Amino acid sequence: MTIIRHAIFPDDTASVLSIWREFIANSPVNLDYQGNDAEFANLPGKYAAPKGCVLLADRGSEIEGCIAFRKVSTDICEMKRLYVRPHARGSHLGHDLVDRLIAEARIVGYREMRLDVMEKSVSARKLYKTFGFVAAEPISFNPAPGASFLGLHL
Repeated sequence: MTIIRHAIFPDDTASVLSIWREFIANSPVNLDYQGNDAEFANLPGKYAAPKGCVLLADRGSEIEGCIAFRKVSTDICEMKRLYVRPHARGSHLGHDLVDRLIAEARIVGYREMRLDVMEKSVSARKLYKTFGFVAAEPISFNPAPGASFLGLHL
């Protein structure tokens, strides 16, 4: 059985870095503009509680998926790094991760969640639409062609 749990730092640092690196390697666009090396060297960094969050989908010590948010402003957080490993896809794990992250953001007191999504990420766009995400103003720099920002009032 897969459980969705908070990443515990420093204990989960290696697991988080492993799945985040896999996420970046499988991205349809180059994510170098995000400064990942600096971010990875400083985990949990901007994802530290109470204003940040990293969730892991854990199946018997095997990490099958991840999702996170970071603070943008007092009222807005940004969803980051939703990723489900290929062998775990098709089990609604992405939906469960998004659902749990939204609940965590509400607990923290955020009023809105934003994210950016690539044009080619059709399944992700469909998933976000089921939660009610709509077009929103950008909250960070994304030079990828066809990328857009979505937001959800919490």
